[in-house]
Amino acid sequence: MTGEKEPFSLSENARTVLARRYLKRDADGVPVETPADLFHRVAASIAQGDRAFDPDADVDGTAESFREIIDQGWFLPNSPTLMNAGRRLGQLAACFVLPIDDAMESIFDTLKHTAVIHKSGGGTGFSFSRIRPRNDVVLSTAGVSSGPLSFMTVYDVATDTVKQGGTRRGANMAVLRVDHPDIEDFIRMKDNPDRLNNFNISVALSQTFIDALKADGDYDLINPRTGEAVGRASAKRIFSALATSAWRSGEPGVLFLDRINAANPTPRLGAMEATNPCGEVPLLSYESCVLGSINLSRMVRDGTLHRDRLRRTVHRAVHFLDNVIEVNQYPLPAIGEMTRQTRKIGVGVMGFADMLIRMSIPYDSEAAAAQAEAVMGFLSAEARSASAELGRVRGNFPAYPGSRFDGPDTPYMRNATVTTIAPTGTISLIAGASSGVEPLFAVAHARHVLEGRRLFDIHPLFVEMAMEAGIYSDELAAAVSEAGSVQGMPAVPQQLQRLFKTAHEIAPAWHVRIQAAFQKYTDNAVSKTINFPESAAVEDIAAALQLADALGCKGITIYRDRSRRDQVLRVGPEASETAPVLSPRDRPEITHGVTHRIRTGCGNLYVTVNSDRDGLCEVFARTGKTGGCAASQIEAVGRLISLALRSGIGADAIIKQLSGIRCPSPAWQNGRMTLSCSDAVARVLREISGGGGAEPVSGRDAGGCPDCGGRLVSESGCLVCRSCGFSRCG
Repeated sequence: MTGEKEPFSLSENARTVLARRYLKRDADGVPVETPADLFHRVAASIAQGDRAFDPDADVDGTAESFREIIDQGWFLPNSPTLMNAGRRLGQLAACFVLPIDDAMESIFDTLKHTAVIHKSGGGTGFSFSRIRPRNDVVLSTAGVSSGPLSFMTVYDVATDTVKQGGTRRGANMAVLRVDHPDIEDFIRMKDNPDRLNNFNISVALSQTFIDALKADGDYDLINPRTGEAVGRASAKRIFSALATSAWRSGEPGVLFLDRINAANPTPRLGAMEATNPCGEVPLLSYESCVLGSINLSRMVRDGTLHRDRLRRTVHRAVHFLDNVIEVNQYPLPAIGEMTRQTRKIGVGVMGFADMLIRMSIPYDSEAAAAQAEAVMGFLSAEARSASAELGRVRGNFPAYPGSRFDGPDTPYMRNATVTTIAPTGTISLIAGASSGVEPLFAVAHARHVLEGRRLFDIHPLFVEMAMEAGIYSDELAAAVSEAGSVQGMPAVPQQLQRLFKTAHEIAPAWHVRIQAAFQKYTDNAVSKTINFPESAAVEDIAAALQLADALGCKGITIYRDRSRRDQVLRVGPEASETAPVLSPRDRPEITHGVTHRIRTGCGNLYVTVNSDRDGLCEVFARTGKTGGCAASQIEAVGRLISLALRSGIGADAIIKQLSGIRCPSPAWQNGRMTLSCSDAVARVLREISGGGGAEPVSGRDAGGCPDCGGRLVSESGCLVCRSCGFSRCG
């Protein structure tokens, strides 16, 4: 296949991402296919789904129709489909929800299933709301329950050990109902940045709670074991705690659970309790959903929407995703069975911000909200039409009887849902499009190349429009690259400044309004980050949560600039990719500290942590035995930690790196397992620094991408690097 016609013009970044994460490799790790080969492989593999309904189907013709929309950059499926279609693993879905009942067997069966899904490349969502609260009675042992939060921690640790097919890391969503007795602890769970790093968390708000909030009243807390009220809580106090934690760390997010279930297409199969990790796909237990996104930037011609192209792309995308359900190799039989019952698919979009720029519409405008409704309304109607036609030919989804489609107006429907707005961090980079329905994050991005050099990628539409306006120059390019923004630049006309506003230059209310506009015509939900400046107050967060409810959103994710140590979103000179050179402060003549003795598999380990007047400054560690390789390695660990501490690296960052490292000989002490000498040092540091550790020195822990050092963007609960395509959820 190599050497076939190349697809749409791929950027150098896109080619790098494809080579590192998507292309087939030989035993030495060298790619053995081109991007054109990849797209051909995916199209040909998914086209085979036609044979399930017609042994004589023109599979080659279907493959060509699929390949066209991919080659033209009009549509891309979700990453698992791009990675795995036509390959041995064959797991093509991104989103799964699993049940957790109030029984140890259920909790750990689901944990096992979670590991299988993560290994296959999927993400998982759970509701922990059925688990009895902390300190509730356990009848079988006459003991007390540890509560749902303890099991979330177990899931988090397990996720940390599973690499998703070598290409994607495990991601989870933990949901807890607002009427669960442990809700306050859950809300504050991620105030500590070292907890649940493989989870996004969301509070499921009921209409009862919302009504109580509006009335400044109380509501019942319900023990899920008995279904009985065990107390009352002030809705205002709980909501304030929720907004405060979201202000502090970006979590928890919010799900409007009753609204989600009001739109449940198959209520006779059960109620929805949870979503996938980024919140855009509410699912029943054991359901999965396959997703793909249409590049709206390529649906504009001469400043207007190219409806014929969009219609053709939508119909092929629905056909493509329905075929994915047929050819998918499901990680669990129960998932395959449930998925085929409802056949949920999610056609979404990317490049919305680019589309608006091409149409000369500012993102924060009534015209943008109207355009969002118009394009999504058209897409939704065409997706329903395509699904109805497939239903007429292939049959309705098996759970159609009793569904909300069951009636004379919709006699045919192949898929219980057809539209979803998903985050598109990596596939939008491949497509050369803005992400999902987000505004631009920056007008320019830095790209790291060999020997520490940096190249700046300026948004091509800005370059094009600046040239048309006769203002483009090397000096302007340098200024935009340095600032990441064009606001306030005298050389840039006001119209261009309006069109090229970035995420943090757009008022949060407009973020919510654009999300709500898309939600109006989306079956599932809309993945969107509501960005706030660092200066935002807790009251601003609360107002956005209430606005999302008032405008009909199914959920909301907020992010306040610089509110997480590893998700710092910065634009401007302070965000320069040239990090300051760290140098350790001098060690004083006298330091003060303590020594801990910890039992390890190699014997007793003695860890001494000393402080100077500026805080923790050094760590010494030695075993009871002298000499040998292990002793030298422990000494090296201590020296490097000391160097890091005196260079201003926060203890919490060091703890995070050392915790959980395992050796072949773990040991128990005082009811706790020590996994290795490094894990033991992390424990001592955590105890001495007071939990999460000391705060990092301002400006030094800049949240760089672990692959290329670029800035990480918080996008719908995920970290995304727009320079190299790195992504991590949770």
